[in-house]
Amino acid sequence: MKDVEIILNVNGRNYPVRIPPWRTLVEVLRENLGLVGTKKSCNEGECGACTVHLDGRPVASCLVLAVDAQGKEVVTIEGISEGENLHPIQEAFLKSGAIQCGFCTPGMVMSAKGLLDENPEPTLSDARRAISGNLCRCTGYQHIINAILTVPKGRKDQRSEVRDQRSENGERAEGRKR
Repeated sequence: MKDVEIILNVNGRNYPVRIPPWRTLVEVLRENLGLVGTKKSCNEGECGACTVHLDGRPVASCLVLAVDAQGKEVVTIEGISEGENLHPIQEAFLKSGAIQCGFCTPGMVMSAKGLLDENPEPTLSDARRAISGNLCRCTGYQHIINAILTVPKGRKDQRSEVRDQRSENGERAEGRKR
């Protein structure tokens, strides 16, 4: 089968690529576009390491053919920060100790972002469900859940202030009830 030429919109930028039609989105992101933040692991949609957003929804990019992503908006871990400024979810992962080896982190962050985009005040159960398709062998998940629950809603400039107030009040993410 011959290569096809497609245009992928990734992180707000159009990329023309010529690829075999059976290449997966994770392969094209990493090998053709050099966006290696999205990890390739199980190739079966079981581990969540390759999670990206496709038209605003978290998907396992190892299960999506790149040709099927044409005409859709793809957002990777590289696309959620604003220059040097980390996304509030990334900040929360750092501050909560939710990163160990880091291999699962991009997928976890993208799954968490999907949840928080849809529901800015998730419950413990919501957070657990949101990352249920992501595997981590290092953290035991509690720090990841804490990170998700500590991302404050509202504007970015209020997030640090709210986080600081929670620390002063002695609130702990795992003890909060909604």
